[in-house]
Amino acid sequence: MLTIHAADEVRTAWDGEPLRDAAVAVTGERVTRVGPAEDVVRAFPGARVRRWPGVLGPGRLHDGPLPDAPSPRERVHAVLKLGAVAVLAEHVDAELRAAAVRGGVLVLPAARPAVLAEGGRADLAVLGSGGACLATVCAGRLVHRRR
Repeated sequence: MLTIHAADEVRTAWDGEPLRDAAVAVTGERVTRVGPAEDVVRAFPGARVRRWPGVLGPGRLHDGPLPDAPSPRERVHAVLKLGAVAVLAEHVDAELRAAAVRGGVLVLPAARPAVLAEGGRADLAVLGSGGACLATVCAGRLVHRRR
């Protein structure tokens, strides 16, 4: 299913220039298009459109130990609630790795820049004005939404 995630501001990299009133089209687990919201919506008539407040950008890397929680699955979910879609291998044991993989969270050997690019994996984070994560999309799936 094709979903368009639109926001007042989209960043293809967190330290990059913002695109105003922009959108990201996602098909399956891949980014199909990034650009002005009007153009993206026009290019994909009939797509589900989600409009987010705040800033939409690439999913983050959680570069420390995963938050404490009763189970590995809940520890991984706690990371998703922070807007992270990747963790460093040095911070996960076999149980956490399995839970991360089941949830679509990347386990990386080293840090790498997070970017939104056409054809790339659809990992998105929406941050509110105070920096809190409002929503996380991991491999094209909405896995967290703040209520």
